[in-house]
Amino acid sequence: MTEPAMETVDSFGMTAERQFSDVWSRTVLSVKERRLLLLGLLVGQGLDEMTDIQLDTALRSGDLSEIELREVVVFLTHYAGWLRGARLNDQVEELIERVRQARSDRADPAG
Repeated sequence: MTEPAMETVDSFGMTAERQFSDVWSRTVLSVKERRLLLLGLLVGQGLDEMTDIQLDTALRSGDLSEIELREVVVFLTHYAGWLRGARLNDQVEELIERVRQARSDRADPAG
């Protein structure tokens, strides 16, 4: 890759990061509300990989609890359809299990 092309990529990345930062730091909606809106959009569009990222971030940051994530599954299943709802349920349950396992591994390092 040539030097000018690399500068363009870096410039785009910095611009995109700044825009996302600005959108997420606005104060009218809470981070939790933004996270819920984004999850609905991602599930509705069937963007599973991005949904995984947002679910993980929501749970690990404390934006959404396990109970709230499960409620999101119930709600979105009725609007995004049963297939997407079933996939979302799998994603949520797999995430909860991974996070619980990671927490138990840290609590008992001797294994």
